[in-house]
Amino acid sequence: MFTPHTRLGILGGGQLGRMLLQVAIDFDLSIKVLDPDPDAPCARIAPEFVLGSFQDFDTVYAFGKDLDVLTIEIEAVNLEALKQLQSEGVRVFPQPEIVEIIQDKRVQKQFFRDHHLPTSDFILTENREDARQYADFLPAFNKLGKGGYDGRGVQRIATPADFDKAFDAPGLLEKAVDFEKELAVIVARNQRGDVKTFPTVEMVFHPEANMVEYLFAPASVSEEVNARAQFVASRTAEAFGIVGLLAVEMFLTKDGEILINEVAPRPHNSGHHTLRANDVSQFEQHLRAVLNYPLGDTHAHSYAAMINLLGAEGYEGEARYEGMETLLETPGVHPFLYGKTMTKPFRKMGHVTIVDKELESLKRKVENLKNAVRIIA
Repeated sequence: MFTPHTRLGILGGGQLGRMLLQVAIDFDLSIKVLDPDPDAPCARIAPEFVLGSFQDFDTVYAFGKDLDVLTIEIEAVNLEALKQLQSEGVRVFPQPEIVEIIQDKRVQKQFFRDHHLPTSDFILTENREDARQYADFLPAFNKLGKGGYDGRGVQRIATPADFDKAFDAPGLLEKAVDFEKELAVIVARNQRGDVKTFPTVEMVFHPEANMVEYLFAPASVSEEVNARAQFVASRTAEAFGIVGLLAVEMFLTKDGEILINEVAPRPHNSGHHTLRANDVSQFEQHLRAVLNYPLGDTHAHSYAAMINLLGAEGYEGEARYEGMETLLETPGVHPFLYGKTMTKPFRKMGHVTIVDKELESLKRKVENLKNAVRIIA
């Protein structure tokens, strides 16, 4: 049943929360946001903004106890508080037990293996010295079990000498994949078990920041590869039994195999373009899922690309934007700024969605625009 004024809480007031908030207003929800940063992107626009840590039990419990539905925009939240709220009747989606699996990349990878979901080979490690004994497994990526985010918590280990930079904490060695492309599919599932996927996207990562620099949608892959990626994403969401969104990042290997890299139980950078390119955006779909509404049509009405606007290297301080006029002069270009006052190297300050009816025209626009804006201080 559609119920206006449903009391919705969002743990996290960053850019994902900001875009969720904008959709929640359209649904006439009563919205409350929790974040530890008084200058968080949601702080100035949330109808009710609570300053506090989403990792503190008492803060999260107090924040959530008068809500109908509680959701997240970041995985690093206090799970015990969420479980307590869930036991008292608050609808917490994604479910805390699923976030608990995904929070730890060691547990996440083991979940893929246990549920026969395709993923690269891996070895669990306890510390740097433990990792050193697996020199014959190289080249590999050493990932922290907990705490990695936006490229942090990942080190490439190509030779035994590289073990000096391995993490001295519980993590894993993940076999390096010789991939053709990096793909992602965002899938939504509601409480009724209805599942819908967004079109497969192709991601290009920043070589230094190790985060998405830009993407194209839909991905330029064969129908067979696309069908396999869509199937793997749906199967993964159903294996978790998640309610909400699940972003499934995948490798397309040189042999045409689809392997899951990582998943995120929330709106994701790989779905930002849907705000302009699809009938329903990932943010609206997430709310539809957690509120148990019918899922929206994910049809893409044009080709699309997304470029992340990152803080320029060598600048830290109050943000200034150079080149925005160039973007705004280009047809089909839609900037989204996140309301972050301060910039630093590689900080996500916003993104640009580009839509076009022709793929080649879209690619030309991306080439022309991907370096057009500099965010300096």
